[in-house]
Amino acid sequence: MTPSVRILTNTTAQYLRTIINVCLSLYSTRLILSALGQTDFGIYSVVAGVVSMLSFMTNALVSTTQRYLSFNHGKADREKTSQVFANSLLLHVVIGTSAFVILALLTYPIVLGVLHIETGRETAAVVVYLSAALMLLFTSFTAPFRALFIARENIVYISIVDVLDGLLKLLIAVFLVYVASSDQLITYSLLLIGISLFNLSAFAIYALRHFEECHIPHWCEWDKRYIKDLSGFAGWTIYSTGCIMARTQGIAIILNRFFGSAVNASYGIAQQVSGAVHFVAQSVLNAMSPQIIKAEGGGNRLRMLKLSEFASKYATLLMAMIVIPLVFEMPVVLELWLHQVPSDAVMFCRFILIASVCDQLTIGLGIANQAIGKIRNYSLTINTIKILSLPSAWLCLRIGLPVDSTMYCYLLFEIICALARLPFLKITAGLSISGFIKNVFLRSSLPILLQLACCYAITQYIEFPYRFLLTIVAGITVGTIATWFGAMTNKEQQTIKDIIFQKLRHQ
Repeated sequence: MTPSVRILTNTTAQYLRTIINVCLSLYSTRLILSALGQTDFGIYSVVAGVVSMLSFMTNALVSTTQRYLSFNHGKADREKTSQVFANSLLLHVVIGTSAFVILALLTYPIVLGVLHIETGRETAAVVVYLSAALMLLFTSFTAPFRALFIARENIVYISIVDVLDGLLKLLIAVFLVYVASSDQLITYSLLLIGISLFNLSAFAIYALRHFEECHIPHWCEWDKRYIKDLSGFAGWTIYSTGCIMARTQGIAIILNRFFGSAVNASYGIAQQVSGAVHFVAQSVLNAMSPQIIKAEGGGNRLRMLKLSEFASKYATLLMAMIVIPLVFEMPVVLELWLHQVPSDAVMFCRFILIASVCDQLTIGLGIANQAIGKIRNYSLTINTIKILSLPSAWLCLRIGLPVDSTMYCYLLFEIICALARLPFLKITAGLSISGFIKNVFLRSSLPILLQLACCYAITQYIEFPYRFLLTIVAGITVGTIATWFGAMTNKEQQTIKDIIFQKLRHQ
């Protein structure tokens, strides 16, 4: 399979996974909110969110492991690839177990001291906290196997497991609404542990059977050289993802301290919507990340930078196609989805979705930086900017500004962070800023502007039941056509035509 065909196949698999999981996730959340109620849903969002702040360690290690595996695949060094996987798995076991023990010891100081939990729900909050800690442990064990699938570019299997994950969560939501009779918040937390075990089993069993570099390592395989390389790279990746998680969950804690769990329900809804939509852009990034890193591993810097431009452009356009119609029709969509929409949920959703599109404009440059391996200065320069939204949000609320001031801070620093990647990659990788602006910013602007105009016209001048369906379909259609004629180069159009014709001939 050629690289172009592989990218298209993996992107298609991820995109289909996204559509299915978005539908499953949105309906599951509606059922869970109905079953738990606004207060318990808010408790779960803020308590589990505190634990998930540490999941950035797992995400960082996945990124690190995948980077080294892809880099060595690019060099065609199978022995080193096997050693990297073995040491990565051992490192995940150590870090995951240590994090679980520390979290368990801090249960009561965090749940009953730091957080504001409604009277009578303290026991349930403790169960949620410990369940989330256990899920973090299993996710840590799963991480190196998932990274191996990405490095191997077996995105189709990842998509299948992710869809099954979404189906299981939907079954849990249905169970809570129609079957469960005891404390539903506790039941929900315990059942989610089973899904974490399913994910670990699905990835580990397949990888052990089909990938020659995958095996259960002995402690004698612990190699200080690999651990040093992995830990050094992962340390700064952890800082980067830690800034993002601290920003996201830190705002949740600030909102909790100022307004209580009710506002956390609104913020939690927005994060779920953002996570569901983010999979659209992630489908491109997951498909292209191994190719970008392998290009650098093979010594082809020019191809690596071109692929990072490609990833940025299409991640932005794919996300904008979904986000723009949703932003215009957010009140109706949330009403149909949840029936009882928490106050401020519309505002939170709009700001976070717009900020996500802004971030995608240069997201491929983050992968490019991973590929070249100069992670320390990038982490300190770029991702420190994200965390600045946290003290800014606290200050705004402290001086009496309304709750939406936190989201203005969120959006402002996301834009600054996206723009800061340009001069950094200019210095470290020789990026042409003018070329990037032309190939990504300018080529993306026409589809986005046409989508905005289309959705604005529909929402301003047309009114009938289920108008949101027209807005979404028209917005995506206009975005797709404008992308083909306005954003794609002739070479990109021809590549897609060749791939489609090749597929048709094989049929």
